[in-house]
Amino acid sequence: MAKVVVVGAGMMGTALCTPLADAGHEVRLVGTHLDGAWIAALKADRCHPKLGVPLPDGVTPFGFEEIRAAMTDVEVIAVGVSSAGVRWAAHVLAPFLRRDLPLIAVTKGLEESPPGALRVLPDVFSDELPATLRGEVAPAAIGGPCIAGEIARRVPTSVVFCGRDRATLDYLAVTCATPYYHVHVSTDLVGVEVCAALKNSYAMAVGIGAGVHERLGGAPGPVAHHNYEAAIFAQACLEMDLLVRACGGDPRQVPHLAGAGDLLVTTSGGRSSRLGRLLGLGLSFEDARAQMAGDTLESADTVRVVGGALPRLYASGRLAPGSLPLMEHLQEIIALGRPVDMPFGRFFGEPAAP
Repeated sequence: MAKVVVVGAGMMGTALCTPLADAGHEVRLVGTHLDGAWIAALKADRCHPKLGVPLPDGVTPFGFEEIRAAMTDVEVIAVGVSSAGVRWAAHVLAPFLRRDLPLIAVTKGLEESPPGALRVLPDVFSDELPATLRGEVAPAAIGGPCIAGEIARRVPTSVVFCGRDRATLDYLAVTCATPYYHVHVSTDLVGVEVCAALKNSYAMAVGIGAGVHERLGGAPGPVAHHNYEAAIFAQACLEMDLLVRACGGDPRQVPHLAGAGDLLVTTSGGRSSRLGRLLGLGLSFEDARAQMAGDTLESADTVRVVGGALPRLYASGRLAPGSLPLMEHLQEIIALGRPVDMPFGRFFGEPAAP
């Protein structure tokens, strides 16, 4: 049995406690400075307000002010903060980190740094650590189908743990696996993490189809805008392949768990597809965001990063100009406030129709 600390009491961080506890570990769930209400609820009745599932018996919630006590004799750290909290997490956790302490994160996202280059968040986390820890701590990450509400309810899933240290990955895989939480490992940190970030944005794009269908008076059913959605799904996979290659990852991740696997489950439910539906209904991004107040919209954040970087990625030769028409249009919708006008004529490398 290991002593595991999960930092971040949002839906994903809290859900991750279930397989960890079921694997026989002592789990300490530490809220961030923004999670006070959730930790209070968990301490009161052990039920997360958004998940609606009780914590397993092996999980103890801690407030952020109790983090030092929670870290006593810690043997594994899991990070469940949002992409905006990655640098914060690095600074908060630095005093507790050491070479032999495995750390794994469920955070998804990309940053443009330097201009014209996209970086995965485990590397951003490492850069924020003190010089004495850089190169000593090798953050790992989780990709693949990970809907929080299903993990908390023990629905079977297969995930991929990625990182640059194979021995650490193998240890984490054995530590975290359960009969329903199946863990695979990959040392292709970049490939897995690029897919893990992009699937949110592209799931939002697929979700637009449901909104367009509804806006035109249609009802959910076997005849809807499924052809529309499938074409976007296929173009999304093509663009993920190009972006993984441009970042130096292995494009074989795209048809695997972190790519098409996670894209499928994210289009089936979750915040990203709900945002897409609102955009398809004709709402501007600002109006859609207002309707989803309180939800972290990492799909939109990733569009802003990747879409904003495209001119520099094209200019550098990392990508052929115009090769990502779907991401370009998502950037127009999210950053420029333009309405949905899906550029099907530019999909799959084809020129626009006359």
